[in-house]
Amino acid sequence: MRELKGKHVVLHDNDLKRREEANRGYLMKLTNDNLLFNYKVEAGRYDGRDIPQDAHGGWETPVCQIRGHFLGHWLSAAAMRFHETGDLELKLKADLILDELAECQKDNGGQWAAPIPEKYLHWVAQGKAIWAPQYNIHKLFMGLVDMYQFTGSQKALEIADRFADWFVEWSSTFTREKFDDILDMETGGMLEAWADLLQITGNAKYTTLLERYYRSRLFRPLLENKDPLTNMHANTTIPEVLGCARAYEVTGEQRWMDIVTAYWKCAVTERGTLATGGNTAGEVWMPKMKIKARLGDKNQEHCTVYNMIRLAEFLFRHTSHPAYAQYIEYNLYNGIMAQAYYQEYHLTGNKHNNPATGLLTYFLPMKAGLRKDWSTETDSFFCCHGTMVQANAALNRGIYYQNQNDVYVCQYFNSELNTELGGESVRIQQSQDYMSGSMLNSSNTAGHQELNEITALHENLPDYKKYDFVVHTGSAQAFAIHLRIPDWIMSEAVIYVNDQLHGKSTDHNAFYSIMRNWKDGDRISIILPVGIRFIPLPDDELTGAFRYGPEVLAGICENERILFTQDDIASELIMENEREWGSWRYFFKTANQDPGIQLRRIRDIGYEPYQVYFTVKKA
Repeated sequence: MRELKGKHVVLHDNDLKRREEANRGYLMKLTNDNLLFNYKVEAGRYDGRDIPQDAHGGWETPVCQIRGHFLGHWLSAAAMRFHETGDLELKLKADLILDELAECQKDNGGQWAAPIPEKYLHWVAQGKAIWAPQYNIHKLFMGLVDMYQFTGSQKALEIADRFADWFVEWSSTFTREKFDDILDMETGGMLEAWADLLQITGNAKYTTLLERYYRSRLFRPLLENKDPLTNMHANTTIPEVLGCARAYEVTGEQRWMDIVTAYWKCAVTERGTLATGGNTAGEVWMPKMKIKARLGDKNQEHCTVYNMIRLAEFLFRHTSHPAYAQYIEYNLYNGIMAQAYYQEYHLTGNKHNNPATGLLTYFLPMKAGLRKDWSTETDSFFCCHGTMVQANAALNRGIYYQNQNDVYVCQYFNSELNTELGGESVRIQQSQDYMSGSMLNSSNTAGHQELNEITALHENLPDYKKYDFVVHTGSAQAFAIHLRIPDWIMSEAVIYVNDQLHGKSTDHNAFYSIMRNWKDGDRISIILPVGIRFIPLPDDELTGAFRYGPEVLAGICENERILFTQDDIASELIMENEREWGSWRYFFKTANQDPGIQLRRIRDIGYEPYQVYFTVKKA
C-alpha cells in the first residue's frame, strides 16, 4: 500500500491550509545566515568576532552542544513543502543553503559536514558526557535525504554520501562490544539515514553501517517480550525504531519488522495512552497502564507525537489496520494541532495574545491549572521546533492511500485526491457538510427519505459529522473505496451512494468497503454519529478526560476541580454559544457544577489555565 501525498492530494480544509501557510512563512522568515551560522563557525567560514545580534537562541547558540540541529529539520520541511506545492522560492532558498553546506564540507576536509566538532563523537567513545551528537547529525542527514528524494537535489545526496564515509571509518575502529556501549550512550536516528542511503545508492557501505548500528541491547529485550521502555527516554528510541522500519522496507528482512511490531506492542498496546493519544512524562515512557501518577507539567513532548505518528503511518501501510490511522487522528488533533501555530482569535483577553507569541509548546501539560508554555520564533529552538516545521509542512499526508485499485480514506478533511486507477485518471473530492442538509437536492424522491431525515437542517449543532465524496472519472471505472469507521462513533455509521442507503456499520476501527463500477459524478455520503465520551485513566476509572469525537476537551480552570454528578458522566457537559454567524462553535460547559466550568477543544486553548483530567465523585 502506498501513501498518496505530494501533488496527488490538494487540501481545501481552511485550518490545515492556514497552518501550512504559517509554517511556510516561518521557514522563509529565518535567514540563511542564521540557519548556517554554526556550520560556518565549525568550518572556519565565519569571519566575525561577535555573535550577530539576531542570531538564533536556545539550542542554536554556539555554546550549546546540540547547536545546528534545526537546519536538518528546516531542509526536510522545505523539501516536503516543495513536494506538495512546487514552491520554487522555498526551493531556491534551500538550494543556496546546500551550496554553502558543500563549501563547509570542503573546508572541513571533504567529509565532515556537521555544525559540531568531530571530537564530540570521540568523546562519546571515551565515555565522556556529551549531549546527543548523533541525534544532532542525524537531523542533517534526514534533511539532505529529503532534499534529494523530494526535490531531486544531487548536491544534497553528494554531501550526505561523503559525510557517511566519515562514519564508515570511525565506526570501524571499535569492537562490537565497544560500539554497543556507544549506541547505548546515544544513537539518534542514524539507522534510518543508513537505510535511506542504501535504498538510494545501493552502496554496500550502508549495509555495513546498518549492521554496526543494530542496537541489540534495546532490540533483544523487545523481541523477548520484555519491557525495556518504562522510564526510558522516549524520543531517543523512537528514531531507532523508525530506522528499523526503513531497514525493513529497503532490505525486506523480517527481523527489522519484528522489532517495529514489538516496540509498538510495548510502547502503545500494552502501555496505554492518554486521551490525547500521547504517553510520555518528562520525556520518558510511563509505566504500563499506570498514568495517574505521571500527570504533570511535562506530558506529551511534541517530538514524540510527531515521530510516533510516523511509526503508526509505517505500520498502517504494511498492515492496512485502521487502528493505526485512528492513533494518528487522535495525535493529529490533540498533539500536532494543539501544540503548534496557535490562532489569535481563539485566545482570551490577554493583550499579548498574538500568533508571534504562540508558535509551539514543548510539552502539553496534563496537571490541572497549568498553561501551555508557548515559545517564540527565534529564542528557543529546542528539539520540537524542528519536528514542528516538519509536522506542519505538508498536512495533506496520511489522508488517502492506494493499493492497486483500492482507495483508502483514513482521515476526514476537505480535500481532493488525484490518482490513476486501472490506467485512467480519477479525482475524488471530499467535503464536510457543515450545514447538514444544505447540500442535498430538495427534489429527492421518497427513496431518499431516510437520508433527508438524517440530514435535515438543524437548529442546533447536529449530533453527527457528514462527509461527501464525489467521484470524477472520464469513463466508468471499477474500483473499491474503503472508508475508515472511527472508534469514537456514538452509534452506527450510515453510508449512502447517490443518496441511496448502501449500508450501516457499528464496527469501530474498521473499514467500510464500497466496490462498484464508478461513473462520473457518483457521490458517497457517510454519517458519523458524534458526541461526548468520558475516557477514564487505565489505572483509575473515576478519573478521566472528555472527548468530543476525536478531540479532547479541556476545562478552563485556575485550580483543580472535582466533578460531582449522579448521572452519566458524559451528560454533565452541554453546549454553549454554539453558533457564530455562518459557523458552528465548539464551546461546552458543565451543567450542574457550582461554579460552572467552561470547556474548549484542547487545540483551541491558548494562554488559559486548563484541566484535562477530572476526578468524578457522586453528588
